[in-house]
Amino acid sequence: MTEPDTPLPTLTHTVRAAAMVPIADILRDPNPIHLDPAAVKAAGLGDRVINQGPANLAYVMNMLARAFPDHRLEQMESRFLANVRDGDTVEAGGMITAREGDRITCDVWLNVADAGPAVKGRATLVRR
Repeated sequence: MTEPDTPLPTLTHTVRAAAMVPIADILRDPNPIHLDPAAVKAAGLGDRVINQGPANLAYVMNMLARAFPDHRLEQMESRFLANVRDGDTVEAGGMITAREGDRITCDVWLNVADAGPAVKGRATLVRR
């Protein structure tokens, strides 16, 4: 499963507001859009709390770790395209784009069910 044009096994996760509380503490991110639906509404961003960006990247990294247990993440570049909210189901996936020796490069993404891409990026992994 390390040849170019090979899709990676997807990882599906349902985002929950309760998980955003400890993540906000760990990240020292007091932004109320992660914790208070009223703050989200006041900001004109809907009515459900918004997941932290690093948590969204973690779903992609977890997918990569499961797909390549004998590799480590060497580099990752990503773009945030949309918010992920409480109750959203997300799917992390990817496609191998290159393999050179012990290095594998993949296009990666995180899609929100029924809403489209939230994160797109590229990751390079190297054999441990």
